[in-house]
Amino acid sequence: MPYMAEISRANPSCFLFLIDQSGSMGDPFGAGESNRRKADGVADAINKLLQNLAIKCAKAEGVRDYFHVGVIGYGVQVGSAFGGSIAGKDLVPISEVAAKPARIEERNKKVDDGAGGLVEQKVKFPVWFDPVANGGTPMCQAITHAQSIIKTWLSQHPSCFPPVVINITDGEATDGDPSTPAQSLKDLMSSDGNVLLFNLHVSSSKAQPIEFPDSEEKLPDEFARMLFNMSSCLPEYMRQIARQEKRQVTDNARGFAFNADLEAVISFLDIGTRASNLR
Repeated sequence: MPYMAEISRANPSCFLFLIDQSGSMGDPFGAGESNRRKADGVADAINKLLQNLAIKCAKAEGVRDYFHVGVIGYGVQVGSAFGGSIAGKDLVPISEVAAKPARIEERNKKVDDGAGGLVEQKVKFPVWFDPVANGGTPMCQAITHAQSIIKTWLSQHPSCFPPVVINITDGEATDGDPSTPAQSLKDLMSSDGNVLLFNLHVSSSKAQPIEFPDSEEKLPDEFARMLFNMSSCLPEYMRQIARQEKRQVTDNARGFAFNADLEAVISFLDIGTRASNLR
């Protein structure tokens, strides 16, 4: 079966996030109770995910380079969205990511007080990626850029666990039909399977969220259906993870979510970035 390659320092895999930074990302989430800007919520989710990936790869001797990670923003321009000393880099080893956040912020976090209530506790929050909401939505250019990055990666790691690309957007592409570059990206493969492309639609709409559907039947508009059809099917191990977390997923479920609120964004990213065979 594909998607079973061992992930190790000798045979790492990679995650590449494509982040819509268009002007409409400055609007609030439509689903859930949050009034936060989509750009802010997505940035926090990605930063938390990077921290968790670093923790997952941490051993006694330090952070092991099981993964290389990239964050590509697309709005006024298309390119690396990392800040600090790794700014401008497309893919960065997770050990370097862990060692070089742009800054460390102090945030308030609500934690259990042991008596059934919640208290606020100050925590350190590393930031690699800042929210941006400006310009159009050059999604075709972003996916084509991702294809170039992943093609180079695969030439250097032909037996790797296939790269995972997660595209987070709130609007229709302003530079053409992204279906063709998306298919070209998914056609790339290692000896363990094709590149996985997942799409996460964050919206200001109040429509009912839909996660990991197996058909376009209940999706409300042409753009949501296009993103669904661009998305890869979830590999078996990801379906198992989703089911363990009480998600209703069929064998044909795709890596797509519509009208995701902030909680769903975080859950989607977590399921989409868990490795099947980490050693």
